[in-house]
Amino acid sequence: MAAPTKVNLEFPKLKNDLIIRAARGEKTERVPVWAMRQAGRYLPEFRELRAEHNFFKIVQTPPLACEITLQPIRRFQLDAAIIFCDILVINQALGMECVMVPGKGPTFPQPIAKPEDLKRLDKDVNVRDKLSYVFSAITLTRQELKGQVPLIGFAGAPWTLMAYSIEGGGSKTYSKSKKWLYTHVEASHQFLQILTDVIVPYLVCQVEAGAQLLQVFDSHAGILGKDLFCTFSLPYLKQIVTRVKDSLRSKSIKPVPMIVFAKDAHYGLEELNNSGYDVVGLDWTIQPQQARAVTSKVSLQGNLDPCAMYCNKDDLTSKVKQMLSQFGTQKYIANLGHGMYPDFPPESLETFVNAVHEISEKMNE
Repeated sequence: MAAPTKVNLEFPKLKNDLIIRAARGEKTERVPVWAMRQAGRYLPEFRELRAEHNFFKIVQTPPLACEITLQPIRRFQLDAAIIFCDILVINQALGMECVMVPGKGPTFPQPIAKPEDLKRLDKDVNVRDKLSYVFSAITLTRQELKGQVPLIGFAGAPWTLMAYSIEGGGSKTYSKSKKWLYTHVEASHQFLQILTDVIVPYLVCQVEAGAQLLQVFDSHAGILGKDLFCTFSLPYLKQIVTRVKDSLRSKSIKPVPMIVFAKDAHYGLEELNNSGYDVVGLDWTIQPQQARAVTSKVSLQGNLDPCAMYCNKDDLTSKVKQMLSQFGTQKYIANLGHGMYPDFPPESLETFVNAVHEISEKMNE
């Protein structure tokens, strides 16, 4: 079998590397800032494009995904772009049908209900081929960014993807998927490993395509509690970061900084500090001082309450100042504690971004 062709893409020189330096714990002149779901429904230009195209059609069409990725970059002085995609493309690649239902969100018409259903999954999926549209979108976006800011790639974490697969969508209790962890222990680990074995090459291919940072979203980590998290989430998160970095090194590619965002996982900060990731993302319920006390090995990201975006300009600026004073300006990336909501006024993100720039610059004087 012929050796795979090494990807060697030429991209415009990066002009703003603040977030990369902050992620690596290097000194920065000010705090870099971006926002989860910064490309989304709060922007009128997104809604216009979304009205013409199915959600997953946009995800699977590189020029459309590129356009949406660039929309917030044109509006705001953000320090990073994040490729427009969805964490559930992994599940789709494994052969699961996932549709976006208006008013409900992502839905699996045929969820994984019992261990025997794992046989339906395409465990030998060719990630490079099946998810080629993501990699094409990343390469195109890197070109179109013209070096203005770095581009972030991402994936969902195994536990979060497993939970969606079993619940059939979102849930308040995640009792169906948590039931597996108690009653189908071996099958749960089997499922998590199947997902991990797709996520790893998926992230490696994103870097090869042009991603300059990677974030792993464990959006449902908080529902677990420490014991379940340390058994069914953390080992796979650690496996991902280790295998991705080792794979990149084996290809003579310098590993990019990796961020882990385990939402609501207050109990796991010490473990995440020792997990091998460069950055730990925080939700808004975690106190900055407490997080700093147990995460000396990593940079931190977060953690403004997303609903602070409903504040008037002065109050929002005040909250940003408080956040920066608590985190400090080094080894830190400003962000929300979760994603942008559809009814946020775009002007609030502008206020947030500008306040981070101005206040952190003054703090560094």
